[in-house]
Amino acid sequence: MKSFGFGSVFVRFVFALVLVFATYNPSTYSYYHWVEGVFPKFTPALAICGLFILIAWGIYLRATFRSLGVLGLVLAAAFFASFVWLFYDLGWLQTDNVSVMTWVVLVIVSLLLAIGMSWSHIRRRLTGQVDIDDVDED
Repeated sequence: MKSFGFGSVFVRFVFALVLVFATYNPSTYSYYHWVEGVFPKFTPALAICGLFILIAWGIYLRATFRSLGVLGLVLAAAFFASFVWLFYDLGWLQTDNVSVMTWVVLVIVSLLLAIGMSWSHIRRRLTGQVDIDDVDED
């Protein structure tokens, strides 16, 4: 089995960021804004990109729900939300700026997806327990 470490989690986080920001972001350079700009016309390029994004979301969401479960996902979201609350309380974050808050929420969604993609590996490292879906590849 290949080694799993911080770099592996980081790569999953980077891919999650790309997926989330490609789907939507406040800068207007996203799939959402691309579709919005040409709607109701729909091109093959839009369809291909949309299906690719949909497949990627399916992979990330399925892995996240299978590894964290609903309770784990709620707890992880609450954990990150408490950091937003702390940053607001310290005056580092202003909630009246919708654009900044949108970026923060998108980063948190990316973190949740990356943790969901990585959690089975992390849990195995911490506890030694193996998920039933794990298969050793020699």
